[in-house]
Amino acid sequence: MASIVGVIFAIRYASATATWLTYLALVAVPILAALALGWLARGARPWLAALAPVLFAVAWLAPASLVGEAAAALLSALSCVTLGVLLAAVTPSRWLKLGILAMSAADVWLVASAQLQAPNAVLVAARPGGGLPQLQSEQFGSMTLGYGDLFVAALLGGALAPRPRVQRLAAAVTLAVASGFDLLFLVVYELPATVPVALALVLVSVCCDRSKPADATPPPVT
Repeated sequence: MASIVGVIFAIRYASATATWLTYLALVAVPILAALALGWLARGARPWLAALAPVLFAVAWLAPASLVGEAAAALLSALSCVTLGVLLAAVTPSRWLKLGILAMSAADVWLVASAQLQAPNAVLVAARPGGGLPQLQSEQFGSMTLGYGDLFVAALLGGALAPRPRVQRLAAAVTLAVASGFDLLFLVVYELPATVPVALALVLVSVCCDRSKPADATPPPVT
């Protein structure tokens, strides 16, 4: 929660924070993406780490195309995978899940109170020099997605990593919920994109708890 609220208020009261975050993402995102491809993501292979600079080059050379935007978004998503794996390694799963719910609640509050829009616009507009790719937020066609939104999804994956089947179920539920949630764009301009992840977490948790077999009642002692 502090990551979302802290960044928004830092940009609101010190707009130079957006430029600093732009360059931080420019350096950190490709490195973290290479770690995900080479070692940390499920199915990773060391040679796959070489795809990170390829994606970076595509995002740099074709920034205004859907291919370039997809490459930049994939880099950011992969970097979030690394962060999710590392956090899951040192944080109890229950805390990660509570963090997801708290981040979603903070996101809803910021959007509903109109405190997100202006700082987010500053962050999206910030660009590094030299035509280098913008990796602190994701642009794909007419859609803009914050880095924190990808990070929350990665936290869910990290929290459920020890249970691959539940992790895959959560991914499918998140996609389904997000698809329905996006229909609200027909009537509003901006939505808290962390909400589908939080709803998927709740739905999957309820489903899995109900599917657990009841504890066997011990036989009476005679």
